[in-house]
Amino acid sequence: MTERYTVKQFGESEGAEDWRVLGDGACAHFRTGSIAAGARLLDAIAALDGTGPRRPDVDVRFDGVTVRIITMTDDHYGLTAEDLDLARRISAAARELGFAADPSAVQTIQVSIDALAHADVVPFWRAVLGYGRRGPDDLVDPGGRGAPFWFQQMDEPRPQRNRVHIDVWVPHDLAEARIAAAIAAGGRLLTDEHAPEWWVLADPEGNEVCVATTLSRD
Repeated sequence: MTERYTVKQFGESEGAEDWRVLGDGACAHFRTGSIAAGARLLDAIAALDGTGPRRPDVDVRFDGVTVRIITMTDDHYGLTAEDLDLARRISAAARELGFAADPSAVQTIQVSIDALAHADVVPFWRAVLGYGRRGPDDLVDPGGRGAPFWFQQMDEPRPQRNRVHIDVWVPHDLAEARIAAAIAAGGRLLTDEHAPEWWVLADPEGNEVCVATTLSRD
């Protein structure tokens, strides 16, 4: 197995400036301006050594291309030296085509469900979503398109509190601006006890969302 990288090591590595590590991997967005231009970048990425059926994930849209890189094996889910090398070469390919990176454009969404008995709850969600398992607490779309579902252990029932919430993973350097915008739009901050890893907010009716980063992770 190649050398494994922590979030901090990856983010501080030379050549990783275009990338932000979110909840499901290292992500970068390159502004291309059209589907045709995005297709050219996709072709360049596909021609690189180190790409294959499981990585990277590439999403081509009308205004840009989003790329996600992560290593998933039976014993590891995270970032490796090979991932960093691939990220550097993808950035170089984008620069050669004249496409600039926009780190502010990346984020990932996760649906989180509080559960007292995972063994009872997870099979239902796996069946109704058509998802597969990733470890004991995660369900993921096998096609890599839908948001992952994470099941958080509850110690006791909370009948008066919403038990489903959204996790919004954003670049660490944009988290405070995103929180401020949410509060200005009528939300309220419930706790910043776990900042800068995550903040808990609620909308005017009490529905909860966590704004999360990987800043304090090892």
